[in-house]
Amino acid sequence: MTFKVCIVGAGAIGGLVGARLAALADAQVSALARGATLAALRQHGWRLHEGGQRLQAPARAEEDAGALGAQDLVVIAVKGPSLPALAPRLAPLIGPGTVVLPAMNGVPWWFSQAMPALHGEPLASVDPGGVIGRAVPFEAVLGCVVHVSSSTSEPGVVQHRMGQGLIIGEPLGQRGGRPGADGGEGATAGPATTAATPVATPVATGTARVRRVAEWLRRARFEVTVSADVKRDAWYKLWGNLTMNPVSALTGATIDRVLADELVRGLCSGAMREAARVGERIGCPIEQSPEDRHAVTAKLGAFKTSMLQDVEAGRAIELDAIVGAVHEIARRVRVDTPVIDGLLGLTRLFARMRGLYPD
Repeated sequence: MTFKVCIVGAGAIGGLVGARLAALADAQVSALARGATLAALRQHGWRLHEGGQRLQAPARAEEDAGALGAQDLVVIAVKGPSLPALAPRLAPLIGPGTVVLPAMNGVPWWFSQAMPALHGEPLASVDPGGVIGRAVPFEAVLGCVVHVSSSTSEPGVVQHRMGQGLIIGEPLGQRGGRPGADGGEGATAGPATTAATPVATPVATGTARVRRVAEWLRRARFEVTVSADVKRDAWYKLWGNLTMNPVSALTGATIDRVLADELVRGLCSGAMREAARVGERIGCPIEQSPEDRHAVTAKLGAFKTSMLQDVEAGRAIELDAIVGAVHEIARRVRVDTPVIDGLLGLTRLFARMRGLYPD
């Protein structure tokens, strides 16, 4: 039976997922795109470079979701600032059995809906006015944390750099599942790892839709962990990105240079300790010290963060999902975060002066 997949945002991550799935004979993979990416996909199809090899597969690309219809899986891989305007246009892709898998940076829009401490109230930093939450049914969403690095050299062309890890799970957790889903707790194993960091405590099984999506992604050569608490995994990844991204954007430094400076590393550690206290308050505890995490991050070497790459390319930065959301959550749960606040203010001003963040 053909598996219908639509990639919303065929950039570095969306293009990687789309190209690998399109290489499977029984997957029908389309893209919702626009501009130069739309034209490139229509002319050349999916194009992926990895391990010295080039993968190319036909792609159906449309600008109007209505031309594609309901899908089995919708992978949302756009930049965070683009999603509030785009979300209301996704309705034709989402049918009664559709799974929506957001493969995005930072705190996802569904976080507050799955987090009792936030009382289901939308986060203004990532879902202003709750527009995304109204457009994308919460019961359709699976949580996803991406531990993959890739880039686009030109529209429609993806270069995979490193990492194969995807963590997926029910937003309400393995026990809660989703409304109407089958649950069941499986035996646990040790922590999974990626090139960057230890992450989830996996479970042997998940709900039926988690198992189905995991199987397709594994067939597409991703290392998939089915997590019992994907919210915690998202917060853990954010805990590292919270500092490396904005500091590298401000300074133009790769992460090896950031970590080599004792004073800058100390600033990052201070922000991470604040974020860990926020995590404790919302049920996402961090079990590492900042220094432990720095040691793991240092293994990446002279690496450019996604925010630094966006600054260098003159693209809007994803500051709200990575730093602004932590600031907002901290205010809600009454945790003081002076270091994070300062980092947010400096990066916001830096970006505004360059037209990379709205006034």
